[in-house]
Amino acid sequence: MATQLTEAAVKELVVDWYKKLDVHVPMVDILPCLASEGAEMKFPEVTLTTLAGFEGWYQRVIRIFFDEVHTVKKADVTIKGDVAEVDVVVEWQASVWNAPAANSARIVLDAIQFWKVKIDSITGKPVIASYAVNDLVYHEGSARL
Repeated sequence: MATQLTEAAVKELVVDWYKKLDVHVPMVDILPCLASEGAEMKFPEVTLTTLAGFEGWYQRVIRIFFDEVHTVKKADVTIKGDVAEVDVVVEWQASVWNAPAANSARIVLDAIQFWKVKIDSITGKPVIASYAVNDLVYHEGSARL
């Protein structure tokens, strides 16, 4: 069981998080990545402060987006005591179909994010305490949200 944050463990969490999002894992597999209490998730469309709120958001988006690929371009970790601050840039590619369109559309963008990671008091593993999407930078030719 980990007792302190390390840069390697935090980067592993970042990569693991996006792998899970790519394949739309069941909630039971993604919830251990989040702080069980006090987690805050800021997305462009909503701010979530409970695991139940996250579950509702997650169930909605996995029914909208498909063929997702997240590629971590940057995960700069700064450890400040018992919290790691992480500047994240992730390229997100996803397909979406909006009825009555004849075809799906492809979204390709860089999501500029800021995370805070801490050690879970029960598991001893790093978890996301806060997660903020600060900007979306669309690639040329990308569909829009």
